[in-house]
Amino acid sequence: MRILVSAVALSCLVGLPCSAQTILKSEPLMLAPYEVAFVKDVSCPSGKVLKVTGAIRGLHRRRACVALAGEQASLATATP
Repeated sequence: MRILVSAVALSCLVGLPCSAQTILKSEPLMLAPYEVAFVKDVSCPSGKVLKVTGAIRGLHRRRACVALAGEQASLATATP
């Protein structure tokens, strides 16, 4: 078990930072409860992205415009 934990920690140090977030082009259709997705959206002002948080059944997703630090945001964009 310790080997697995150390391998994951080492891969985070060697590869991309673990805290880096991918900014999506559109909001994903499926989002697990409390899962967070960052979306490049025109409704947010310049320099900010839409933070979408998944919700449990019967509740609405939370959406808020937030500013991401340069170290936290990834320049690569993923397509859902």
